[in-house]
Amino acid sequence: MNDTRTIIQSYAELGDPHICSDFRDRRSIFAAIYEALVRRDPRTGEYIGSLAESWACAEDACTWTFQLRQRVRFHNDDRLTAADAVASLQRVCDPALGGELGTQGVYLSYLDGARFEAVGLNTLRIVTAQPLADLLDLLVDMPIVPRRVLAGLPGIAVGSGPYRLGQLGVGRLVLEAFDSYWGAAPTVKRLTWLAEADVARRAERVLGGIADIAANLNSLQVTRLTAAGLQCPQKLSGLCVIVMLNCAAGPCSDRRVRQALNYATNVPALIQDVLQGAAEPLNGPLTRLHYAYDPATPPYSHDPVLARQLLAEAGYPHGLKLTLNIPTTHPDESIELAQQLAEQWAEAGIDLLVATHPDRPAYADMVRAKQIGDACLFDSSPLSSVRVLHEKIHSGRRGPWWQGYQNPDVDALIDQAGATIDHEHRQMIYRQAYRRIRDDAPWVFLYSPLLSYGLGQNAANWKPGRDGLIRFS
Repeated sequence: MNDTRTIIQSYAELGDPHICSDFRDRRSIFAAIYEALVRRDPRTGEYIGSLAESWACAEDACTWTFQLRQRVRFHNDDRLTAADAVASLQRVCDPALGGELGTQGVYLSYLDGARFEAVGLNTLRIVTAQPLADLLDLLVDMPIVPRRVLAGLPGIAVGSGPYRLGQLGVGRLVLEAFDSYWGAAPTVKRLTWLAEADVARRAERVLGGIADIAANLNSLQVTRLTAAGLQCPQKLSGLCVIVMLNCAAGPCSDRRVRQALNYATNVPALIQDVLQGAAEPLNGPLTRLHYAYDPATPPYSHDPVLARQLLAEAGYPHGLKLTLNIPTTHPDESIELAQQLAEQWAEAGIDLLVATHPDRPAYADMVRAKQIGDACLFDSSPLSSVRVLHEKIHSGRRGPWWQGYQNPDVDALIDQAGATIDHEHRQMIYRQAYRRIRDDAPWVFLYSPLLSYGLGQNAANWKPGRDGLIRFS
């Protein structure tokens, strides 16, 4: 076993593992310390056992039974039982639990009214109030911690994962291999996480031998490291960079206007000019890493003539003016991207006014409050298909990021999929919904960025998994 690896990224803190978070840097740390009932296979994305070694779902798509592993111990030496799972899941659904960038109450919206029951020492039963065939899609992000810790013992950084907390400081976190881990021993004994917000400084730490892996590099830093002979692997992210459109009021409430905006957008040019090619174009609301993605759906082509025609049919023969709200971070390329969009849309007769918002949490609250004006630039980050479709698309749920889009047929398909336990049949139903969402164009579908990493000599053989997280187990 090699001794240590040092990872540098924008974030190196613990935080609360039960708060819904799509922040990849945080999730990489959590993946080392905590485990959920199930996890995604790092190669295929299929669900495989973690703390649960098997599970079954009843025909009603409401009643789930999980058999837990019997030789799992937490970092405080407590033995895993179904009561620990019950306590953790109940806390995840606590309405008093906070959120991150507007995610408060997300899990409760799916599991409100659910019953979590310990049926014996190692058997857990979950009964949801409504059919939820995609429950695993949610459980994968719900860590199980000892109920004694939740009852008030100091510190919540106690999981069952391959690493346990060693040292914690400002911008620095050290994890030590957990000797009593139930699974295969981790390949590295010690992980040191360093925080550095500046991407150029992250690259410098790798060049200087201070860090072994730098996360979230841009194309400039990738060029810099590869010129020095270092490896910079890339991985498709589950992130969708999109323009959310106000489907409830204003010009974008007209389907033809929304389609026109997609035809007015030259996505391949945006990818090349803004991201130097480090992205894949979207053909709808999800990436090819998502379960509900439909590979047969065609992306919108760049056709400003057709865009003008659609605008004229919608009552705007001389074009129209729109306001686009953008944050300055997440996505970090927002300002340049908005400038390019303004130039592209002008070809179709669209005069774009860009309003910039530097306070990212306040921006998320504005979007959640559905105060986006005509449109807003946003990043749709969950790798969970059910979360994207319910929180952003389904008009019956009217979730935190829903912006007025309504199609009863789409809602019905999403609901039908949620009640269908057969994996392939459920995926087929989702793909039907996917194609209709693409045609209705509630968003301008832009791209999914590639994740770029910089590797020092000590990490030359490391590769990112399918979810893009940094793991050594």
